[in-house]
Amino acid sequence: MSTTPTVYDVAERSGVSIATVSRVYRNPDSVRAATRERVLAAARDLGYVPSGNARGLASRSTGILGLCFPDYSDPDAEASEADEEDAAMLYSDQIIRGMERAARRHGYALLIAASLKEGSAESLVAKVAGRVDGFAVLSRTVPTEELEIISRRQPVVMLAGPREDGEHADHLDHIEVANFDGQLELTRHLIDDHGLRRLAYIGSAEESPDVEARFRGYLAACRAAGLDPAHEPGLRARMMTQAEGAHIIDALLARGGPRPEALVFANDQLAVGALHALQERGLRVPDDLVVTGFDGIPLSRLVRPALTTVRQPMLRMGEEAVELLVRRLSGGRDTEPVSLMLPVTVARRESCGCGKPENGDPGVH
Repeated sequence: MSTTPTVYDVAERSGVSIATVSRVYRNPDSVRAATRERVLAAARDLGYVPSGNARGLASRSTGILGLCFPDYSDPDAEASEADEEDAAMLYSDQIIRGMERAARRHGYALLIAASLKEGSAESLVAKVAGRVDGFAVLSRTVPTEELEIISRRQPVVMLAGPREDGEHADHLDHIEVANFDGQLELTRHLIDDHGLRRLAYIGSAEESPDVEARFRGYLAACRAAGLDPAHEPGLRARMMTQAEGAHIIDALLARGGPRPEALVFANDQLAVGALHALQERGLRVPDDLVVTGFDGIPLSRLVRPALTTVRQPMLRMGEEAVELLVRRLSGGRDTEPVSLMLPVTVARRESCGCGKPENGDPGVH
């Protein structure tokens, strides 16, 4: 196993997300001075060299796997929870951690590329493809047709999105989680076990196949219970961040009418922001309003009340991506495309009224 320090080691030492470490080196002015210095000090202590500067390593044609994803960083998570171990680890960070573990086991380095808003995701993926043996990419980061072309030369694994059907069906390996099933089970829990009838789903289904599947699971549970849910999310999130979750609460309280009994958020970051905003406005969770999330990031169990959510296996997703890439690189290029559906679990915690058990994490079912 290589002892070379990685971006994950720097993130862990400095208490920020991996995306923040990337921004320190790629766009330092976008990071607060105190945070930037903490990251650079950790890098100096560890002897870390960012992959963008280590061109001799990254230009090799073998021995490196890549990961491309949008920059999902959430400054609120890093600023408010930096003292909690792993608290600022978000969705993409957990996938990176899983990929890095598996890559090390197989003797590969990992090149991580986050597409910043001002950059071209297509250009970024093309650059990464020229510097690695194979790579994973989060769904809808770039058009699937572009990935299909690249996959003729090297293996590509699509993360967090289903295979496209019909005449545009792709031939990539896919890894996704049971988003529909998880949201269905969580919503049933709110309706059947807590007797809630006025629910509101909050997210933006168009931008993510994951969120789209979650919304469909929510709708299915509501309809099965005889409820008549709206065909669109009750409130749309412009970004999947804590700050946006707080803005959602402002919009909800300002619009009048009967208040929902439960807010079903599309991810944990939105839900955590909502929890903080509700507390500031004197509303009690779950007594006045139930709040749930989705993802199972570490922060979800550290907030108070602890967040009821659906845990998806983010670490395993990263590990399975590497296993698929290594299998392809070891002579499996001609086999049929693989589609993996990873299971999820519902964590029933205090924010829905389930309470906290005597030992360990609140109930997972």
